[in-house]
Amino acid sequence: MLFRSDSVILQVMTDAGITGIAEVDSAPWLVKAAVEMPDSHSAQRGLRNLLLSCDPMDVDVLWQKMYECSYYYARGGAGMHAISGLDMALWDIRGKALNLPVAKLLGGVYRTRIPAYISILMPSGEEEVKRLVAYHMQKNYSGIKFGWGHLGEDPKRDLRLVRAARRALGDDKLLMIDIAMGWKDYKTALNACRAFEQEGVYWVEEPFRVENRKEFTMLRASTALNIAAGEELCGLHEFQTYLAEGCVDILQPDLSRCGGLTVAKQIVSAAQLSKTPIIPHNFKSGLLMNATLQFIASMPEARYLEYCGQETVLSRSLIRESLTVDNGWMEIPQRPGFGVSLIMETIEKFGVR
Repeated sequence: MLFRSDSVILQVMTDAGITGIAEVDSAPWLVKAAVEMPDSHSAQRGLRNLLLSCDPMDVDVLWQKMYECSYYYARGGAGMHAISGLDMALWDIRGKALNLPVAKLLGGVYRTRIPAYISILMPSGEEEVKRLVAYHMQKNYSGIKFGWGHLGEDPKRDLRLVRAARRALGDDKLLMIDIAMGWKDYKTALNACRAFEQEGVYWVEEPFRVENRKEFTMLRASTALNIAAGEELCGLHEFQTYLAEGCVDILQPDLSRCGGLTVAKQIVSAAQLSKTPIIPHNFKSGLLMNATLQFIASMPEARYLEYCGQETVLSRSLIRESLTVDNGWMEIPQRPGFGVSLIMETIEKFGVR
């Protein structure tokens, strides 16, 4: 299966010689435009201009400033993704300046390691499913998530692939399926979920487009499976709406899209009120993974890390520090900030400015 990947890498430099870094999972040229655009008026300013001469330690103040001064274009989508990345870079600066891991600044370290599940794209054939399970599960992950590919197009083929995955995986590991918004109607989704129940699927992710909240709520009420979503949501209000309407059993904010760590910590507080577990979305390189690990360390309750197993030219060559799963567990770095540094040779070789 062909899988191309790009990333937006943001660097925020200070006059004290500290540089904060972040990775954003979005449309690169749109994020670049949001950061570098010239000011138009008070609600349509470029994010770079907003941050110049500001104190990077004032992360909450700066988040609000970015939001209010980009209100015309950044309430969601790539504009909010740009805010998310800059916010993460500011948290990285704070950690480096105070010589503390970001988790300490978010409220404290609840854990220093987390069980991981492996997340990969769904192939088109059953034999390839079996091969991938055998290959990846040598590291004793808690489970495996298959997603995207052609899922959602043919219910019979989907079920064959899910059955192949369950047979290869055995009964003692988690199996998750990411439909990637591929189901177009409630009945198709319900029939598929009832079939997946027989295969012990732990959750179905993004069964519909995220604006179809009514279908999410209906499906969640009609199946024993967990319904999960959140990577497409932006800003605290969208997560609050999902929680209030009972759309999901598991919430999956992506730090590079939801509004950054400043919003993510508010999402945790909102989810605690409804006792909705959070398992963050994380499907990029080790840079975003390290930010996600700091977030996980700071959460009162955390179940799993999503470990992106889809190898790309950037996924393992963007940062100097290695991240490896040992017998199903990931150690959470305790270095200042996010605890990582960029391999500038990679940036120079593949960077497009």
